Amino acid sequence: MAKILNGECLCGTVSFSLEDSVKAFYFCHCKQCQQLTGSAFASNIMTQPDNIKWLTGMDNIVNYAHPSRDFSKSFCQTCGSALPFVNKSKTSLIVPAGSLKEAPTTAPHSNIFSSEEACWLETGLKAKKFSDFPD
Repeated sequence: MAKILNGECLCGTVSFSLEDSVKAFYFCHCKQCQQLTGSAFASNIMTQPDNIKWLTGMDNIVNYAHPSRDFSKSFCQTCGSALPFVNKSKTSLIVPAGSLKEAPTTAPHSNIFSSEEACWLETGLKAKKFSDFPD
């Protein structure tokens, strides 16, 4: 029996569980993912489309599908947190890794679309680190 992973949005309105059955785990550096996340890359886990059990808050999920390009996103309408969604081709459930409360047993496989990597990422990774806000 596979390990069960639990997840939720930041405000806790939407919660879900899924089996730890990962097809792929990518850090996607494409410009679309940078815009969708507001960050340098998206951390997305791909699994089977039916590998999810919504526990609470399904009526609080907003889905966005770009009208002319092949990408989409789901998020909590209260706090804006990214949530799992089935891709447009219906071949995978895309799970934002940050929405999970436990780590999957599979580590990230690849950095994809690295040619579009944010120009400030490498420098930022070398910046001074703090465990909290700096003084």
